[in-house]
Amino acid sequence: MCQLLGMNCASPTDFNFSFKGFKCRGGDTDVHAHGWGLAIYEGRGVRTFHDPLPCAESPIAEMVSSYPIKTLNMMAHIRYATQGAVSLENVHPFTREMWGIQWTFAHNGEVPMYTITKNPQEENTPNCCDANGTTTDHMPMLGKCVKAVYHSVGDTDSEAVFCAMLNALRAEFTTLPTLPVLYEAIQRLCCEIVRGHEEKTIFNFLLGCGQFTMFAFSWPGSRDGSKVWNGLHYLVRWPPFSKAVLADVDYAVDFNETNGASDRVAVIATKPLTKNENWKEFKKGELLMFDNGLPYSRPYELCLVERCGRGLSSRAIPRGEICPIKFSYNI
Repeated sequence: MCQLLGMNCASPTDFNFSFKGFKCRGGDTDVHAHGWGLAIYEGRGVRTFHDPLPCAESPIAEMVSSYPIKTLNMMAHIRYATQGAVSLENVHPFTREMWGIQWTFAHNGEVPMYTITKNPQEENTPNCCDANGTTTDHMPMLGKCVKAVYHSVGDTDSEAVFCAMLNALRAEFTTLPTLPVLYEAIQRLCCEIVRGHEEKTIFNFLLGCGQFTMFAFSWPGSRDGSKVWNGLHYLVRWPPFSKAVLADVDYAVDFNETNGASDRVAVIATKPLTKNENWKEFKKGELLMFDNGLPYSRPYELCLVERCGRGLSSRAIPRGEICPIKFSYNI
């Protein structure tokens, strides 16, 4: 399986410390040697790096690890290929524009609902031909979607499910959803993806939707015949800061010496990156929204974040309003 790294911050912060340990797992201290990628939000833009080489050996990864890019929101992925060839098009994170916002997605696991069958003649194979011999995309639709706008470039279930989620969100909303409404919609889609395949599905993902906001979901598990547990963990670093010691390389940083009183950073990872901090594992089926370096899941919390001006921002479609009846009792 793959591994994920995400970071969401209260003030612009570089990710060099976490990435220094994370990249070792890409072929050095662990087996995830089939490519790696980064997506780093900078304002309304997103800077991406992708490489099919092992992260531990990649010159690009070495450059990035010593280049202090500061961001409020980023994600990284190291790949262990279980679907699709070792090639650039199958390297996460995947990126699409929707509603004038750059959406990014990285996934760890296996999603039977979107697994591409190896034999193209098998029934229900995702890619087949219509009556005219034209190749068509038969990936399942989610939610209210009846016609896909977003399609996979590569061959992974991860990219397929990302496109399906965006297609469903695009079909449901004509105005920019508020954070509590978007949270509920993503939660419904996660339930729909898992339903009927609860035992076989491993679905851990990071979903970035602009410079402030990241969603993280975990449906953990182990592949058949494997003892490796694939889940998701997080921690929040805030004052008073302390020393952190990486688990994969002999390196430590005293954040009390490098961070200020206004700094706060949430770090999300498949497995804890440090060996002396208290990481919290996601519950099965838990969806968290990260903003300003903190996790949120309750409707009233999401409303407060929205009212602080931290919701989705777009020049393409009008903004929706928080329903005063549905959420007023919690504010």
